[in-house]
Amino acid sequence: MQLAEILKQAGRNRKRKRLGRGPGSGLGKTAGRGHKGAGSRAGSKRATLSEGGQMPLFRRVPKRGFNNAPFRTVYNVVNVGDLEGKFESGAHVTGEAILEAGLIRNLRFKVKVLGNGDLTKKFKVEAAKFSKSAEEKIKAAGGEAVVI
Repeated sequence: MQLAEILKQAGRNRKRKRLGRGPGSGLGKTAGRGHKGAGSRAGSKRATLSEGGQMPLFRRVPKRGFNNAPFRTVYNVVNVGDLEGKFESGAHVTGEAILEAGLIRNLRFKVKVLGNGDLTKKFKVEAAKFSKSAEEKIKAAGGEAVVI
């Protein structure tokens, strides 16, 4: 037998446990449930946070601090160098145009332009935010950076 001749992956389909089928099966009598108690009975479910009368961990530990994550502003980030490669000189660059050019995936978030890369073409760029270096590079190339 060779590896290429194995049709099914070994151990892929495991046989189910047949419970309560006599002492020879190893899972007869109590069928792996132990003796007596709620866990041995039908319909029992163990509450994961229950600690049997002890004060649960989530109540022992104090609530502390504040997390600002739900209120943060997320931006689609585009670099000046990327605009240089995708747009012609004199183009009006908006969020929709950047989306069509494939530089961002969707317009769910606002667009922020960063100053990474070189810019020689003249653009009128509309975005929610610009880094200082991006704004300087756009203006140095004779373009316009408009905050919307």
